[in-house]
Amino acid sequence: MSTEVAEKEKRRIQRISLPLPVRIDVRIDNQVTWNEITRLLDVSAFGAGFLLKRPLKRGRLCLLTIPMPRQLRCYDHSDPQYKIWALVRRCVPGRSADGEMRYSIGVGFVGKNPPVGFLERPSTMFDIVKRDDQGMWLIVPSDNAEDKNLTREERRQTRFFIPEMVTLEVLSDEGTVTATESTVTENVSFGGAAVFTSMDVTSGQFVRVSSDRHSIKIISVVRGRRIGPDGLTRLHLEFIDHFFPLEGIE
Repeated sequence: MSTEVAEKEKRRIQRISLPLPVRIDVRIDNQVTWNEITRLLDVSAFGAGFLLKRPLKRGRLCLLTIPMPRQLRCYDHSDPQYKIWALVRRCVPGRSADGEMRYSIGVGFVGKNPPVGFLERPSTMFDIVKRDDQGMWLIVPSDNAEDKNLTREERRQTRFFIPEMVTLEVLSDEGTVTATESTVTENVSFGGAAVFTSMDVTSGQFVRVSSDRHSIKIISVVRGRRIGPDGLTRLHLEFIDHFFPLEGIE
């Protein structure tokens, strides 16, 4: 590779501060979708960083729409908007300058099209394999992109049907608490839980699950709501920023 080509490639990889507007479209499953418009913190030809009001789980795909400079694009150089699929690599909670909750998101660009079958199964999580010849990230489906450090036995223990005491806090788009309820789980796993509720919460909403016994708070998204044969309502939650600590639960 010539020195000129090497320098050009280095510039394409290096993140630069460029506060362009960006729209993020997210599919939680076949029923739940949401989008948010924000501004980039930094960007390269192969990834970007930005702040969101709502968290995104590591391993989830999202679609970004950006008025990207042509020199940073890998395709669609003449289109006014650059649409690119991206994989979430980082989600860190924090506070904005005005004190509101925000999530620092880092993504790696995957390409113009999502993996085959993703649109039919949008709840699929992914993990990175390597870069392709263009520099885009190659990805493969993953049962949980965060479970690399779990043992095989831990992965096998998917659900515990136990009443674990928890507190649910319903979060608004601004991150404020709009409703609170003390309840118990019907079942719980590393990555999610079914909890009894009397609150009017629907799929796609975000809740914070707190456990005093385990001294943990977990941001979660409601994946479903159902009424059991006993007439009680359950919420099916997907944990986003932490696993549930199952140590000591038998």
